[in-house]
Amino acid sequence: MILVLIIFLSCLFVALGAGVLAALSDIRGFTIPNHYSLAIMAAFIVAYFILWLCKHEGIFYSFSSHLLAMVVMFGLTAALFGARVIGAADSKLATAFALWVGLNPGLIALMFYTTVAGGILGLTTLALRKWKPVKSPKPGSWIAQAQSGVSKVPYGVAIACGALASFVKLGYFDMEALRSFLL
Repeated sequence: MILVLIIFLSCLFVALGAGVLAALSDIRGFTIPNHYSLAIMAAFIVAYFILWLCKHEGIFYSFSSHLLAMVVMFGLTAALFGARVIGAADSKLATAFALWVGLNPGLIALMFYTTVAGGILGLTTLALRKWKPVKSPKPGSWIAQAQSGVSKVPYGVAIACGALASFVKLGYFDMEALRSFLL
């Protein structure tokens, strides 16, 4: 079972690592390449399949719960994209992480923590616009645009933070859950 634990943790860290890289890309130029979202979804599929195959299904919810969370998140974020609140890549990233958290309570946790992180980013954007603390920000970056008065937020950062917080909330890093792999 140690091999299953290693695969689960590897998949978990691939998903979180892709989220961090997506957030950095969003900060640097308000773009999130699709391969980050695909990596997050692929990591979940591998993790879920391995746990199911080894009859160690207590970590995740039913597969239908995870798929339904993904569909619900896609619907919500597609509506936000249509209203020009978030970008298409933000929608894809949030949808990919929704696959990891399942419907209840995971999706609520993901949306809550992402919203809180997004609010903090919004306040940070306002502070950057007002005080302009960075002397020579990289052209096109979030900091450069915020300091020039643009009110855009790299929401990929909020989504990655929301995913990490919801993973913790769901117990993916809980010592009891991880120890159960060794029994």
